[in-house]
Amino acid sequence: MHRPRFHLAFPVRDLGEARRFYGDLLGCAEGRSAPDWIDFDFYGHQIVAHLAPPVAGSLTNQVDGEQVPVRHFGVILQPDAWRRLATNLQQASATFLIPPTTRFEGEPGEQSTFFIVDPSGNALEFKAFRDDAMVFAK
Repeated sequence: MHRPRFHLAFPVRDLGEARRFYGDLLGCAEGRSAPDWIDFDFYGHQIVAHLAPPVAGSLTNQVDGEQVPVRHFGVILQPDAWRRLATNLQQASATFLIPPTTRFEGEPGEQSTFFIVDPSGNALEFKAFRDDAMVFAK
């Protein structure tokens, strides 16, 4: 089944930091760029880091006992890929906003998840479902 790719543009305070975080740490290939933006291949999707002034404040909602940043983006990985990424980030001494955990254990939508924050304060969530059919389960 063909799935459309998404495109997301988001603010960063420094393009060099963005290159190191998204390119070096997360392994996202760099696409086109200009003096004030960079395209990255984020698991087959196009994300664009735009140089912009910092945005103040952060809202959270409680989700299964954790304070989850309202403004975040991420990707759903296969469980093995999720475990490898979590291990690689732990070995790289990455700072986790929410460390690797299982959410909604034993319920529809059970998922492994973790949150990290890029150098500009953008929150990213990486998750995996044991059963892909549970992604939209009620």
